[in-house]
Amino acid sequence: MELTEIEAFLALAEELHFGRTAERLRLSQSRVSQLIRSLERRVGAPLFTRTSRRVALTPLGEHTRRTVGAAYTGLKKSYEETCALAQGMVGTLCVGFLGCLNGPPLTDLVVAFGRLHPACEVTVAEVSWADPYGPLRAGEIDVLFTLLPLDEPDLRVGPVLVSYGRVLAVARDHALAGRDTVDIEDLADSVLLDGPAELPEALRHGYCPPFTPLGRPLRRGKGSRTYQEALHRVAAGETVWTTHEGLFHTYAHPGVVHRPLTGLPPANAALVWRADTETAKIRAFTGLGARPASGSAG
Repeated sequence: MELTEIEAFLALAEELHFGRTAERLRLSQSRVSQLIRSLERRVGAPLFTRTSRRVALTPLGEHTRRTVGAAYTGLKKSYEETCALAQGMVGTLCVGFLGCLNGPPLTDLVVAFGRLHPACEVTVAEVSWADPYGPLRAGEIDVLFTLLPLDEPDLRVGPVLVSYGRVLAVARDHALAGRDTVDIEDLADSVLLDGPAELPEALRHGYCPPFTPLGRPLRRGKGSRTYQEALHRVAAGETVWTTHEGLFHTYAHPGVVHRPLTGLPPANAALVWRADTETAKIRAFTGLGARPASGSAG
């Protein structure tokens, strides 16, 4: 039997319609009919009954669907596993992410990669806001989905996967909570929430800059090590928080509201990995992320 005959037979056995089978296989209906007739000649008996209204499996066709279908599935799986071994697409790929970036496009990317490379298991792990790059450098994760900017010579940055608008998080009874929007220049007299002490300076300045675009100094208050701690401090009225709208897709606090913040660039997030440990799996995953992705823009 020819492989194309088997594929045509299994597709028709599922669709029971020559037109749909032809579309599925991207063949003409006449070519599908030709393949089925050729297979039936090899077998020596009809596998389908055809009328002007319906297509149905014969008892022999049903038996063939079960036995040949199982063999074809096993053959296809073996072939895919062989290709995966040859390409290094086996084992496990661990993807880390900041908690404020949970959800699309990360989930969509992990699912898509799993479908393309079933021999490679993808696991995900949240990394700490206080030490986003530590697990990557320690080899605990292979790829990190993190916020930019990034100024780390040993790390390679892929394309931006999502871009979020900037927001200001304030207590519900804060004077700025009644605004439709807030500009960064309006915060010169406020105390801004700082990040963890260990947070890389490039990332810290990107989200809590020391000066406004017009040069007015911005005051930083005490930092918080987790997002929930930060929301608590904002709700308590101790500080305001220059963050991004993506965070509020995952986190919430009944005492905190957020308003669009102008005067700062969007919050961009990308895949990051160690340049000295790049593998075929990492290249495939980050390459898949280079395709157009979904996300919110501010």
